[in-house]
Amino acid sequence: MQDYFKEKAQNWDSGDIRVKGAKIIADAIEKEIPLHKDMEILDFGVGTGLLGFSIAPKVKQVYGVDTSAKMLEKLQEKNSPDLHIQTYHQDIIKEPLKQQFDGLISSMTLHHVEDLDAFFAAIYKNIKQDGFIAIADLESEDGTFHSDNTGVHHFGFDAQTLRDIVQKHGFEDVKIENINTIQKPHRNFGVFLLTAKK
Repeated sequence: MQDYFKEKAQNWDSGDIRVKGAKIIADAIEKEIPLHKDMEILDFGVGTGLLGFSIAPKVKQVYGVDTSAKMLEKLQEKNSPDLHIQTYHQDIIKEPLKQQFDGLISSMTLHHVEDLDAFFAAIYKNIKQDGFIAIADLESEDGTFHSDNTGVHHFGFDAQTLRDIVQKHGFEDVKIENINTIQKPHRNFGVFLLTAKK
């Protein structure tokens, strides 16, 4: 697995836009999904745990999966006896997880996933019946969101195209709504939250 975030991991949590963005996504998920203390949740592309640690106090356990060993190292430094994310370092498309979860959350990771069909087919198996997915990412953009597009496979997403893929793999009640706007000097970028049920 190539670690595109090896160099970025050290200072990842110092990005104000990133930290605030994860909080906005966490709040939007809580508004849409009734979280409770019996839930086991998978955070896909957990990184340093910015989203996962916001959700963790509301549920039984957050499990985080990421292909970047360096990002997971930064996450481990933040783990405590009270607030703990259990991590997996693997590509769950090539090496699927056996465990099933009550839900999957994800923040700004989907555009790094090359094969969306393979991804949604894989995670469908990891979600319990009546479970949910809550995935936040960029609305369609012109490729200028990242200064370096290494490891970026999609310049944001068209809502209808994404909805069709998600439904094709068995998810229902698909809802996509704008939850944030990231302002950069040259233009603004919309962020959506996709929620669906199994």
